[in-house]
Amino acid sequence: MDTAPASPHRRLWALALPILLTNLTTPIVGLTDTAVMGHLDGPVHLGAVSVGAMIFTFVAWSFGFLRMGTTALTAQALGSNDAAEERAVLARGLAVAGAIGAVLLVLSLPITGAALAIVDPSPAVAGEAETYLLIRSWAFPVTLANYALLGWLFGEMRPRAALAQQVSIYTTNVVLDLLFVLQFDMTADGVALASALAEVVGLVVGAVLAARHLRQRGGAWERARLLDLVAARRLLGLNRDLFARTIVLQLAFAWFTAVGARFGDTVLAANAVLLQFLVFSAHALDAFAFAVEALVGTSVGARNPAGVAAAGRVAALWSGIAAAGFAVVYFIAGGPVIAGLTDLPEVREAAGTYLAWAAPLPIVAVWSYLLDGMFIGATWTGALLKAMVLSFAAFAVAVLTLTPSLENHGLWLALHVFFVARAVTLAAALPGRLVALGASGGETVAAR
Repeated sequence: MDTAPASPHRRLWALALPILLTNLTTPIVGLTDTAVMGHLDGPVHLGAVSVGAMIFTFVAWSFGFLRMGTTALTAQALGSNDAAEERAVLARGLAVAGAIGAVLLVLSLPITGAALAIVDPSPAVAGEAETYLLIRSWAFPVTLANYALLGWLFGEMRPRAALAQQVSIYTTNVVLDLLFVLQFDMTADGVALASALAEVVGLVVGAVLAARHLRQRGGAWERARLLDLVAARRLLGLNRDLFARTIVLQLAFAWFTAVGARFGDTVLAANAVLLQFLVFSAHALDAFAFAVEALVGTSVGARNPAGVAAAGRVAALWSGIAAAGFAVVYFIAGGPVIAGLTDLPEVREAAGTYLAWAAPLPIVAVWSYLLDGMFIGATWTGALLKAMVLSFAAFAVAVLTLTPSLENHGLWLALHVFFVARAVTLAAALPGRLVALGASGGETVAAR
């Protein structure tokens, strides 16, 4: 029996399995939101939650560097066995999250107005989406703090603690969704309130878990580390690139939703249903990408360039197998899943029409997820940003050239182009990065 602790397959699965369970809880909330709204009268409620959630996610996840950057920097500190820096990374992440969240809360009203003007849904959808956003915006500071906590737990190789935090959020969210909508007859406002309150529960749970791990890990809070200007500049450089990259990524999906809305409320609702297929598979496949972030980060921190390539090879094998499995299931069971998410005949029919585009997306998208994880863990964020900009340009050309004649079919084809471009641009940059990493003995900088 092989019990080798250094097996890259074992190392990957030791991280990926709890992260997989963590990530699979995430789309359950979206599925619940879609299901409870999809069974109300008319497509307006479902469309409003789709638009509102898209805008909130766009704004909040624009600061997703708080999760990604914290994971990378924490893993590198762990790899170099620097307990004081691990604490400092957590403190910096939470401080930045609180400051940004407070600003977003203050600006929530103009952000909501501007976003709805850009998306331009029907008046009925816009009114309910505005209510959703103004309620959920109160959770901005807490949501961003949870990003930082989650990233830190991943970087500390504590995926079970991350699972506990995320399960607390999503369980609370689902229970409150059902309570507010089915028992109290609320609509989009109930879904928004459930999401906001669930984030508060998650913050409390995450803080308790982080404090427990810090006591076990040891080390101390060092004032000099917290005020280290060199570390602060590195954090700013890393966050700048990740922020810009995330903005571009979010713009692509926001544009997808906005263009779909121009084809009518039924198509908007159908796209919202089908995007749940992508969201579910993405969260599962991201387990391998998140594991790679931590493994690559610790390899860089330990000055072990060979570990970077090994983590990528093993993750490519398992994530490719998983992606193929998702595609097969979607092709076979897509119709019944759509029927379970909405009982609106027109939405079911439209979603069935475009299912052939959504079903194979896991196989198309998985390679970009994996390469993202490698580049984030190594803090090759400059290259990551360049690749995303080029991919968005390809997506824009596809949308503008395909949708006038193919309409929503062209929109889904453009989304395929976007994922292919992401994978190709990152894959082209990877060999040179690995050579440079080996030549430098494992050193890396965020802006490189």
